[in-house]
Amino acid sequence: MTSIPNVNAEILQQAQQRIQQDLETALTAFSIPEPLKAAVFHTVMLGGKRIRPALCYATANLSTDQSNYAAVRRAAVAIELIHCYSLAHDDLPCMDNDLLRRGQPTCHVAFGEDTALLAGDILQSMAFEVLGSRLFDQAISVAAPIVLKQMQILATASSKMVCGQVLDLQAEGQRVDQEHLEKIHRNKTGALIQAAIMMAAVTIFEGTDHAIPKLRQYGQAIGLAFQVQDDILDVISDTDVLGKTAGKDEQVDKSTYPALMGIEQAQVYAQELHDQAFQALAYFGENAADLNQISQFLLSRKS
Repeated sequence: MTSIPNVNAEILQQAQQRIQQDLETALTAFSIPEPLKAAVFHTVMLGGKRIRPALCYATANLSTDQSNYAAVRRAAVAIELIHCYSLAHDDLPCMDNDLLRRGQPTCHVAFGEDTALLAGDILQSMAFEVLGSRLFDQAISVAAPIVLKQMQILATASSKMVCGQVLDLQAEGQRVDQEHLEKIHRNKTGALIQAAIMMAAVTIFEGTDHAIPKLRQYGQAIGLAFQVQDDILDVISDTDVLGKTAGKDEQVDKSTYPALMGIEQAQVYAQELHDQAFQALAYFGENAADLNQISQFLLSRKS
C-alpha cells in the first residue's frame, strides 16, 4: 500500500485501510476466470493513494447521520473500480503505453494487452454491480432513490472521463490554450473526483440543500487542482517517488499546465484552485475537518 507523507497522514491511512478491505470483499464476491481474476486483483489491489474513496468517506462525515453508510461504502468501492479500470486502459500501448504503475508492471505488461483490456471492461461493469448490491448493508437498507442517484452520478462521470481521454489524446503534439486544457481535465480527471464527493453527498443531503452546490464547487476546484499538481510532479519528481514513469508527458508531447504556463505559474494556479476549494468548504465549518485535511495533503503531495 502506498505510504502517506506525515501531513494529515491519519485520515488517509484510515481510508486506505478501509477501502483495501472493502475492495477485497467486493472482488472476492465475483466469480471471475483466470487469468482475468489475477489481472483484476493486480489492477485494483496494488494500493495507490485511494484519494477518491477518502473523499467519499470524508464527505459522508459532514453529517452525524450514518444511516446510509452502506451506500457510502459501496460508492467508495465503485468509484475506485472505475478509476482502476481507467488506469488499466490508459496504460495500454494504444493509449499512453506505460510500463509502470504504482511501482509495479502495468496490467498489460504483466498479463498481456488482451487480458488488460478485458480487466478494464469487467471492472467498469463490476462498479455498477457493487452499487446495486447488498454489500455492506446495515440494519437499515439503503433507499432505492439514493442508489439510482449514485448510479446516475457515476455513469455521467465515467462518460465525461472517456470524453476527456479522447480530448487529451487529440491534444498531444499541440499547444492548446488554458480553456481547452481545462476542458480536458475537468472531464478526464475532475469528473471522477467530483463524483466521489457527490455520491456520498446524496446519502446525507437533499437535492435542494445549499450544501450540494458548495460540494460541487469544492469538487470542481479540487479535481482540477489534482491534475495541475499531477502535471507539475511529472516534471519535478522522479519515477521511484511517483511509482510511474516520470517525464512521460514531455516524451509524448502532452499538453500540460507546466508546458502552457511554466512550472512556477502552474504552482501558483494550483494554490489558487486549492484556495477556491477551501472557500467552498468554509460553509461547513468544523464539520469539514476531514475534507480540509485531505485537501491539505493534495496540495503538498509528492506523488
